Amino acid sequence: MTTTDVVYACAGAGALLAAVLPRAVARRPLSLPMVFLAFGILVYLLPARLPELDPTGDRVLVEHLTEVCVVVALMGAGLAINRPFGWRRWSTTWRLLALTMPLTVLATAFAAWALLDWPPAVALLLGAVLAPTDPVLASEVRVGEPTDAKNDEDEVRFALTSEAGLNDGLAFPFVLAAVALSSAAGTGWSGEWVGHWLWNDVALRVSVGLVVGVVVGRLLGWMFFRARWETLRLSERREGFVALGATFVSYGLTEVLHGYGFLAVFVAGCAIRSAERSHGYHQVLHGFMEQVERLLTAAVLFLLGGYVATGGLSDLTWRGALVGLALLFVVRPLTGWAAQRGGRPGPRERVVTAVFGIRGIGSLFYLAYAFGHGDFGPFERELWAVVTFTVLLSVVLHGMSATPVVSRLDRLNRRGSTRRLAPADDAGR
Repeated sequence: MTTTDVVYACAGAGALLAAVLPRAVARRPLSLPMVFLAFGILVYLLPARLPELDPTGDRVLVEHLTEVCVVVALMGAGLAINRPFGWRRWSTTWRLLALTMPLTVLATAFAAWALLDWPPAVALLLGAVLAPTDPVLASEVRVGEPTDAKNDEDEVRFALTSEAGLNDGLAFPFVLAAVALSSAAGTGWSGEWVGHWLWNDVALRVSVGLVVGVVVGRLLGWMFFRARWETLRLSERREGFVALGATFVSYGLTEVLHGYGFLAVFVAGCAIRSAERSHGYHQVLHGFMEQVERLLTAAVLFLLGGYVATGGLSDLTWRGALVGLALLFVVRPLTGWAAQRGGRPGPRERVVTAVFGIRGIGSLFYLAYAFGHGDFGPFERELWAVVTFTVLLSVVLHGMSATPVVSRLDRLNRRGSTRRLAPADDAGR
């Protein structure tokens, strides 16, 4: 038996589990990410020789593997959203992006600085990589497959899906701020980088991501559904892998133009979705992306479990664990709840949206990216340990609670709707 044989066996078992598990855990306090994380831990504890993934030594591999996983999830999220774009319709999303995200960055950075005595650049990096809500691991609280209805999503699922779709791209400016600060701190404090950061990394790159996403999405939407030349009208062939092409075109083109590709992919998915909402081809595209996402997620979480089993948390201190706990139990719930006050969601929806700020694979990507572009000295392994612990805790905590909590919320909402309709029915009689 060779290492390659074991890898083949694990890959095959993982693919089969990815097909079987979604229905098996559908109504249980479990999630697909939890199972694959546990599977990775258990397999790597066996005496079999398996390739170990060291995020410090294998930084480039970790960066690109997590990058592909995130962009696939972002396209799937964009294709699933039925609600038309609008300032009022998306008001909860804007609140979460404008208030919750920056407050989460600052509060987490402050906790890292106060508890761990980290330099400002390192503390800011931790806040930046842990701020975005993950589109990959949030399947239990995401909107479902595309439908004909324009406003069929409940506020919780819509808010968390749209927030995850946009803030994975909008976390980039904060990560780049930490990278710039790490360089400035090496030569003494300097504010010269701030102006360049505001213009280039915030205004310009966000604008490029949005514009490219809209243009590419609308062009592809026209081609898929309205092109006069039948060869270009791909909706008639119902080939799902076209969504993968749309993903990489929008992402690659935006990155070539120095914009934020994550932002462009989600916007392009929403634009394609809006081109012809009632067409069944959207279900084909979304279904294919969901399958690819599930396989990639299984691979990443299996390797993450292996990293944990082989000592990935050995550099974690109790203070670092306390920062992760504070983020999940205090910072995100409070900032998420405060941002929604006076908005569309009711009290129950507000609490659930605030609590389920799932951290995941996007955080791993941003950390690997930052280490390739900045100098964070001797803090790399401790940063990996804190981020891995937080993701691990989020996978378990949110994976166990998402199904029962969201199911109960759905039941309460249905009861409320029935009670509101009952008086009208009685009056009609």
